[in-house]
Amino acid sequence: MATRVVSLLPAGTEIVAALGAEEQLVGISHECDFPTSINHLPRVTWTPVDPALSSREIDRAVREARVDGRPVIAVDAESLRKLEPDLILTQGLCEVCAVADGEVHRLADALARQPEVLSLSARNVAGIMDDIRRVATALDRAWAAHALVSELESRLQGLRDSAPEKRLRVVCVEWLDPIYLAGHWVPELVEAAGGIDIAAKPGAHSVTMTVEGYRALAPDLVIVMLCGFGVERAKRELELAPLPDLGVPMMVIDGNAYTSRPGPRIVEGAEKIREAFSYLARSTTPASSAAPTS
Repeated sequence: MATRVVSLLPAGTEIVAALGAEEQLVGISHECDFPTSINHLPRVTWTPVDPALSSREIDRAVREARVDGRPVIAVDAESLRKLEPDLILTQGLCEVCAVADGEVHRLADALARQPEVLSLSARNVAGIMDDIRRVATALDRAWAAHALVSELESRLQGLRDSAPEKRLRVVCVEWLDPIYLAGHWVPELVEAAGGIDIAAKPGAHSVTMTVEGYRALAPDLVIVMLCGFGVERAKRELELAPLPDLGVPMMVIDGNAYTSRPGPRIVEGAEKIREAFSYLARSTTPASSAAPTS
């Protein structure tokens, strides 16, 4: 009998689908949106934080929830019970992105038939590949993980092999108010694309940056990749909370799809970053203009 999977985070859902096991998903989080063929599935999580709020207001709401001891993301325990999962996917990296790990284990223990709880823990590209293998093992699809990981690693290596001789100095912004600079796997995506992330190291947490500290950076390019936001939403946020002008080009990419989720599409994120580099190499526009969005 096929394993019944509930995924409490978008990356987990994307990994299951990429492994060819989408039909085994029986429940997903309120944030899961890819592939679109999963959108009919029951949503088992919710958040009191209104996603329509501005970056500053979302940050304030999350901080207030933490101080008050309220969950940023919660599980509908009754829905989880009815779905009778064999496997629950969660993560321990960021409580803003998924249910608190301890809460998931507590809920799982309370179910009549206790499921396996698999907490994804990637902080870098190698960790993402390991998580893909771990999910595949739980689904008895190790062969699918081998094929998927080989393909993803081959694409990254292809980018490295064709990297431009001159490496651009890059700053990656994942939140605007306050300013957060992307960490974890993002510096590796920049490196694979042929650049140097001058503000973060692989595997390190994303960090806040003062306006003064941001102004002191001297990149060749700023890439805005807002966590949880696509391109159009990121553009609106930039109008509300514009970044200080560093006198260099800026590119906006879909952080929600390509850089903030530790799943297979991070490789597309690296390819989007390479597109920005290629654009700059051809461009004759003034340095203060914006690079195209993608």
